[in-house]
Amino acid sequence: MRILVTGNMGYVGPAVVRHFREVFPTAMIDGFDNGYFAHCLTGATELPERKLDRQFFGDVRDLDEGTLKGYDAVVHLAAVSNDPMGSRFAAVTRAINQDASARIGRLAAAAGVRNFVFASSCSVYGVAEGGPRREGDPLNPVTDYAASKIGTERELEAIDGGMVVTCLRFATACGMSDRLRLDLVLNDFVACALTSGQITVLSDGTPWRPLIDTADMARAIEWGATRPADNGGRFLVVNAGIDSANYQVRDLAGAVAAALPGTSVSINTDAPADSRSYQVDFGAFARLAPQHMPQVTLSRSIEELIAGMRRMGFADPDFRASPLIRLRVLQDHIASGRLSEALSWLSPSDPAAIAA
Repeated sequence: MRILVTGNMGYVGPAVVRHFREVFPTAMIDGFDNGYFAHCLTGATELPERKLDRQFFGDVRDLDEGTLKGYDAVVHLAAVSNDPMGSRFAAVTRAINQDASARIGRLAAAAGVRNFVFASSCSVYGVAEGGPRREGDPLNPVTDYAASKIGTERELEAIDGGMVVTCLRFATACGMSDRLRLDLVLNDFVACALTSGQITVLSDGTPWRPLIDTADMARAIEWGATRPADNGGRFLVVNAGIDSANYQVRDLAGAVAAALPGTSVSINTDAPADSRSYQVDFGAFARLAPQHMPQVTLSRSIEELIAGMRRMGFADPDFRASPLIRLRVLQDHIASGRLSEALSWLSPSDPAAIAA
């Protein structure tokens, strides 16, 4: 089996590569990444990419059909990966998250790839009242990031041929990683508790967030990379997570405080309504992939985050201005003349790089 993972040098990629190497020990596993966050290692004892057979560097906007030939499965993680980045780089988010993603899907089909897995998001439901959202329910994207995921799903559905396409609408990611992000709700709360002993919830605490640990995302991706068309259809959009992991934000803060005694929790009860609040129904995923359902509990995710951050010596109360926030990394690349505003790498001889 030959597998290509795009965006493997981000937050989720190391877990995917590690899991694939464990379950497919003889497979040829390659990575393709632009390297924006390659240096953002957090406590790793070895490069996650050592588990790959080959690491390719490049921009997914420039990826060609030849790069995809010979692969049985393509796992497409590469994206401008959250709402703040999507807002700051709206046009680029469309170009990378939707236009390039759909193009790669078409190229993969033309190259004879058997399975294509697209990392979508439950954020497509936006503000959703009236119970857990199912895949066929109305969508209400409130960010450029969410809109790009919907656009890609629709373009992938239009691809002709026999390639099995799986769009996994993931719950909000959480958990420790070899390239940790702290711009995710649970990870942020653990960082606050460790550095200041206080968690400040900016909303009124009532918004709903479904969660999924990176290890469980990898297990879901394994299923998508190997499922036959008769298990869900040639094209499938499915919520990826578990019903029991729908939480209100205040409950997440309370769980972190319970794991770190002495932590106080402050909730802004006068805050305006959050722009994202959604419960999600994961029943379809449970029926289609019962052996790949999430296994990591909330308490375990918190314990592993605490252990991992302590292992890396994390103690920065100003972490929201650190490289652990992905938007900060991109802004630093741009300010230092390494990246353009289009998020393309600049050579040292480029006039824009010299000016910066």
